[in-house]
This record gives sequence, structure tokens and C-alpha cells, in this order.
Amino acid sequence: MDNNVNNTAKFDYSMGSLNEAREIISQVYKSLKEKGYNPNNQLIGYILSGDPTYITNHNNARSLIRKIERDELLEEILSVYLNVIDI
Repeated sequence: MDNNVNNTAKFDYSMGSLNEAREIISQVYKSLKEKGYNPNNQLIGYILSGDPTYITNHNNARSLIRKIERDELLEEILSVYLNVIDI
């Protein structure tokens, strides 16, 4: 592996994983909202810490969120955000 920090690494992500992440985020968001939590705060807490207790068990949301890696969640959230602001 080349340790040259002047080169840019390329990250390529499959659309299938993004679609699964999008569906899971949507379901978990709805479950958190139904239980009266602020979904944004809870999801941020989970992504930053990896602690699944930030996610409710309601509607099996905690198990769902653990089906995908946190970096996949972040990739999907960033992808949607960048599309919304049209960068």
C-alpha cells in the first residue's frame, strides 16, 4: 500500500446498499418519532457512538439499524443532503 498522503483515495459505494440504508433510516426515523424522541438527535448519537441504545426497540428499530454499518448510514444521509442542496 502506498503511504503517499498526497494522493486521493477513491471510495465507491453500491446503490443496493444505499437503497437498503435509506429504507432502514426511514423506518427507524418513524419509530423514534412515534415514541416521542427527536429522531435527528437519536440517530446522531447512534452514528457517533455506535451505542444502539440511542435507538428504540419500538417496531424492531434497534435490530434494523444494526443491519447496516454506521458508515453506510452516514453515506446515505450525506448523499441525500448533497442532492437536496444540489451540489
